[in-house]
Amino acid sequence: MSIFSGLFKSRDKPKDSYDSPSYSYFFGRTHSGKRVNDRTALQHIIVYACVRVLSEAIAQLPLHVYKYTDNGKERVTKHPLYFLLHDQPNPEMTSFIFRETLMGHILIYGNAFAQIIRNGRGDVIGLYPLPPDKVKVDRDDKNRLVYIYSRYDEANPNMKVQGDIVLRAEDVLHIPGLGFDGLVGYSPIALAKNAIGISLACEEYGSAFFANGASPSGVLEHPGVIKDPERVRNAWQRAYGSGNAHKTAILEEGMKYTPISIPNNEAQFLETRKFQIEEIARLYRVPLHMIGDLEHSTFSNIEQQSLEFVKYTLDPWIVRWEQSLHKALLGESEKGEYFIKFNVEGLLRGDYASRMQGYSTARQNGWMSANDIRELEDMNMIPDELGGNLYLVNGSFTKLQDAGAFTKSDKKEDNSK
Repeated sequence: MSIFSGLFKSRDKPKDSYDSPSYSYFFGRTHSGKRVNDRTALQHIIVYACVRVLSEAIAQLPLHVYKYTDNGKERVTKHPLYFLLHDQPNPEMTSFIFRETLMGHILIYGNAFAQIIRNGRGDVIGLYPLPPDKVKVDRDDKNRLVYIYSRYDEANPNMKVQGDIVLRAEDVLHIPGLGFDGLVGYSPIALAKNAIGISLACEEYGSAFFANGASPSGVLEHPGVIKDPERVRNAWQRAYGSGNAHKTAILEEGMKYTPISIPNNEAQFLETRKFQIEEIARLYRVPLHMIGDLEHSTFSNIEQQSLEFVKYTLDPWIVRWEQSLHKALLGESEKGEYFIKFNVEGLLRGDYASRMQGYSTARQNGWMSANDIRELEDMNMIPDELGGNLYLVNGSFTKLQDAGAFTKSDKKEDNSK
């Protein structure tokens, strides 16, 4: 029995963020009047851009299985998990598509789930994503975590039955985002729905503005009495409405057009839209230059911003992924011997001149060999017989206590004479 089994009571069920619409941090209507959910949020270009940047960043990183050795670590390409994680988790997806999909699920729904397929020996032979909006985290009658997957289509080829399917915790890879109970993550979209709702409202306002023609809505004033005002309104709309912007208006019978809408600059429409871009980027901690906003970027600071993106935005997600993969995919006997790790060295590299200068310093001071450098540059190794693994130091260096050794030897020679 697990040491944690006695800590949870039946009432300590995971707080699933899709159970009840009564809480303000779920999908739904916002203060702006716009409804925000997984579909409408992704239609907003900034949300889509942030999700795409983070999903592709995680998907493109090399993912390897390593083994602890006396000298540190070594890559284990023969491990069954290596091919699944590095190349193809299932016959229908590449590793890039699989990780991109799961990362997108976390950024939209707050959780990523994948069904683990095992053979008779318990080895992992396949990973299939599960739609987060169809998965509920719960506990069984023995207080063990279970995952209830509602299947009412043919999305998953490994399941033949329809309805609610109960999956054991050991058969599900679960990567949760930030949550309130440590078991279920909450959707960033739902938590920030009011900010996204404002952006959607601004987009709708802008679309309506351009759809209404060259000028804002206003009043047509007539000095007399119009018998059929509807006919006049429709005629005006046909002549100067959508698709007829910038046409010259012709007014008859003393009619006068008076605009009544607030101009865009007075309503601070553009400023509001610009601020919402920063607000949504702040939600995902994505630098503005990575989503196409270069207003605050310069040639001198953009490289530093990119490095900060790796350290402060990607690294927490990478640790979350690595620990979840380690927990779910490695057997109990393997966890002290093997580990799963992303390689972020390529993202942390500076420009070519800076890298070469750093390699030169490391090589001359003896803490990197030629092969260490070539591995970082994705080059073939130099054979041992050609000195590829030699660690060299500059011959002019000497220990401080040996600095005056030559004078002592000269005195001995003088005494001998």
